[in-house]
Amino acid sequence: MVEKDKYLIYCFSAGIYVCSQCGHPVFSSRSKYEHSSPWPAFTETIREDSVTKMMETLTAYKVLCGKCGNGLGHEFLNDGPEEGSSRF
Repeated sequence: MVEKDKYLIYCFSAGIYVCSQCGHPVFSSRSKYEHSSPWPAFTETIREDSVTKMMETLTAYKVLCGKCGNGLGHEFLNDGPEEGSSRF
């Protein structure tokens, strides 16, 4: 199996996605959907306090682990699968 294929299987597997630093549960595969980006995309976190958000631009928040502060990426406002929803 090519390394890229291993990555895609891992990133699009069913289950709970956790912070790579501390193992804190962040996203569920139930909120995952296909997006044009190469990264897994989610519509919501497991719990409201799963992450901490800091506004970075008018359309994006920097997303950090709610437990250890590890950088997890961004929340893009109004870029989710439904009108008005966000994409993590």
